[in-house]
Amino acid sequence: MRKWLVIGALLLLPGWGAAAQEDSLRLGHVLRGLVTDSQSGTPMEAVQVRLAGRNIATVTNADGVFVLKADTPITRIECTHLGYKPRQVALNGRSYVRIGLERESLPLQEAVLISGNARAIVEAAVLRLPDTYGPTPQMLACFYRETLRKKNRYTYVAEAVAQLYKAAWDGTVSHDAAALEKSRVLVSQRRRDTLSVKMQGGPTQALALDAAKNLEVLLEPRDLDDYSFEMDFPAYVNDRVQFVIRFHPARERDYALYDGTLYIDREYLSFTRIEMAMDMSDQARATRALLVRKPLSLRFFPEEASFVLNYTLEGGHSRLAYYRGTLRFFCDWRKRLFRTRYTLVNELVVTDLLSDPVSIPRARRFRTQDILGDKAAEFMDPDFWQDYNIIEPSESLEHAIDHLRKGR
Repeated sequence: MRKWLVIGALLLLPGWGAAAQEDSLRLGHVLRGLVTDSQSGTPMEAVQVRLAGRNIATVTNADGVFVLKADTPITRIECTHLGYKPRQVALNGRSYVRIGLERESLPLQEAVLISGNARAIVEAAVLRLPDTYGPTPQMLACFYRETLRKKNRYTYVAEAVAQLYKAAWDGTVSHDAAALEKSRVLVSQRRRDTLSVKMQGGPTQALALDAAKNLEVLLEPRDLDDYSFEMDFPAYVNDRVQFVIRFHPARERDYALYDGTLYIDREYLSFTRIEMAMDMSDQARATRALLVRKPLSLRFFPEEASFVLNYTLEGGHSRLAYYRGTLRFFCDWRKRLFRTRYTLVNELVVTDLLSDPVSIPRARRFRTQDILGDKAAEFMDPDFWQDYNIIEPSESLEHAIDHLRKGR
């Protein structure tokens, strides 16, 4: 039996340590802004905002707000989002900008394939991965965040600036590695919060679940028979036509499979976006994939484990740009009447592509069994991030941070 994924361990609330990290990704020029749907005015989450002509990028938060930091003046930015027209904006000296994105319409032209052999397209895209994913190593600067909610109340927030080393494509992530540059944590000290959820791996989760690099997650050719594939209506991403292919478990296995959607660039056959949701029809299988350990008298009921990966296409090669994982589950103590719902979210955005990629020394690596909250510094300094490129916290997360600070 293969163990696809280790997300977290349920433990009694521990003390939290602190560790110092290096300080090497400082950025001095700052742009803030808001991205909305141009018709409805609704703020848009997870829009990629990128410095035009550079690899520096961030994403919008749940309120559509972003902050972009660079080492040179920011004069023009690019905004992209699935289903919307990409847009470039000249800033003309502004330090704040509001941007509306228009929905992308897909004209039915003869050149647009709207039906075909979905399985054959996936197989062709997998065969092309050694070329489309990129034959050279990469060093990525990233911002990473973990949050835990108990019902609707945040009880834990941890954040880090990290580096990811992505070795040349070989169908595995055995040579990939992550290292922390700087990190911080806040955890609830309420007496009634007797249960803590800890996630193993931190930013290495994005490495392990990079399905276009780690084929064992989903796309191993010998395992494609585990799934059925079907064509959906095509979509545009960054003005490029995408094959949209849905997949579902086709047979029973002794480990959890996935439902989801693949977005594959029609010209290059490169993966643009991968959406996966673990099949929860057998909770025992899902629990084996998700849970490391728990107190004996605690019962664990998984509800959702879903993951999104976005890739950026540059010069015919794609690279990881964004990762988000969501785990929802219920817990209760035996002989108690009510169950408590928890939501654990971890999110990583690639903020820069660094030059001269060199493998991270073993002593600096963040290991798959490491826990960010145990290594991060306390969350006290309001200027902790200074000039780092980060994802702005949403309004609800800002309130959560204020409440957690007051409770300390």
